[in-house]
Amino acid sequence: MGIIQTQSIKGTIYSYLGVGIGFVITALLFPRILSSEEIGLLKLLVSFSIIFAQFASLGFIQVINRLFPYFRDKDSGHNGLFFLAMIVSLAGFILTIIGFELLKPMLVNNNAEKSGLFVIYINYLIPLILFTSFFNILDTYIRALFDAVIGTFLKEFIQRIFILISIIAYYFDLLDFSWFVFTYVLAISLPTLILIVILINKGEFRLKMPERTLLKKYKKEIFDLCLYGLLIGLSSIAIVQVDSILVNKFLGLSLTGIYATNFFFATIILIPSRPLIKIATTILAEAWKRNDLNEIKVIYQKSSMIQAIIAILIFIGLWVNIENVYYIIPKEYEIGKWVIFYVGLANVVDMFTGINAVIIQTSPSFKINAVITFIFLFLIVGLNILLIPMLGITGAAIASFAAVLVTNSLRYLFLKIKYRLSPFHPGIFIIMGAGVFAYGLAYIIPRFDNLIIDILVRSFVCGTLFLSLIIITRVSEEINSIFNLILSYLRIKK
Repeated sequence: MGIIQTQSIKGTIYSYLGVGIGFVITALLFPRILSSEEIGLLKLLVSFSIIFAQFASLGFIQVINRLFPYFRDKDSGHNGLFFLAMIVSLAGFILTIIGFELLKPMLVNNNAEKSGLFVIYINYLIPLILFTSFFNILDTYIRALFDAVIGTFLKEFIQRIFILISIIAYYFDLLDFSWFVFTYVLAISLPTLILIVILINKGEFRLKMPERTLLKKYKKEIFDLCLYGLLIGLSSIAIVQVDSILVNKFLGLSLTGIYATNFFFATIILIPSRPLIKIATTILAEAWKRNDLNEIKVIYQKSSMIQAIIAILIFIGLWVNIENVYYIIPKEYEIGKWVIFYVGLANVVDMFTGINAVIIQTSPSFKINAVITFIFLFLIVGLNILLIPMLGITGAAIASFAAVLVTNSLRYLFLKIKYRLSPFHPGIFIIMGAGVFAYGLAYIIPRFDNLIIDILVRSFVCGTLFLSLIIITRVSEEINSIFNLILSYLRIKK
């Protein structure tokens, strides 16, 4: 767990620095500077580009995740796997752009009435697809080299700094809206360019032809993994982005912007899992290569406990301050209050069940992940189509929660039955009980007239009570180790 813990902590620090900047951008500046329709445009551009970019990778991300341990050899340029990844990605990008051009008339017609801004800026999808697809490949490659932090730093921190500068420039009329959209696209593209420079400096950007013997040995598996990776990747990305696309289809760009702004608050819960998943993918692939089920079990259980504690802490802290959120962002966004609740709850479920998807993805039974993901896709699309017309943006959030609950239950049952792996032990009930107790006491505190004082007091009471109960009950060795390390540091300073 050493490298996982170290890189997870570093990645989480960068992620939360990014969240701080993202909060300033998404919660404070965007709603006050941009219209909800303009915010919806940015969200829709990103959503479509991510889906197209996943196709452009042609599933090769899964090849790197699963087979890199068998190609690993720095002296030989890892037997040409990087070169193969670049060629496949370039071919995938060309095919994707051809597909995009064929689909563009349909996208224009479908959005002309409710989402006119999207039609105006639709061609920005081309550079977004290019740089997003190559970032995905390069980030996966550098993760396989046991560096899961740099991609997080570039995407969560550097990119958002650039967006922050752009929105401030727009506010002071240094840019008009069309130039702001251009710089927004440039900000999303920037991490890819920096990652290329980093790989060159590391001596890892080596365009060497694949080693024929090794390529022949894994030819069939590479093809199978690409096909699987393409299907699972497209489905996974569609799952994440489909709610925004369907909200736009049924309700228009304005409500898409309101949905996206509220959605941001709920995604804070997932931030610690991102760096963990990145480095765990590489470690688990190595463990499956050795068939070391004991190491996999340890990683599964420890990561689940830590993620559950963090998820509950953030969720109760967010929900106890929910009224304060709409003093921070404009009142028109309050119709998305329950988006925060249901999407937040979905993310708590995701964190509680640990890294089950990654374990299945890197296992010999990786194809079962496709079946479960297709079930997820069917549920999320079907429930969104059913609930959005009935309940508006709250319906989209409920659909996300229901789909996450069902599919995580399926993954849990599969790992439990097939490999006798489970992330849970009785301590999970202590975590939930501590969360309910801390939230209850913080909730009944009378409101303070001063917004900042109210947020600080509620957050302090809620967080202190919860973490105190976690430490006292010793449900997580890692949390207690961190606490003892802090105490030792403070004693030394005295």
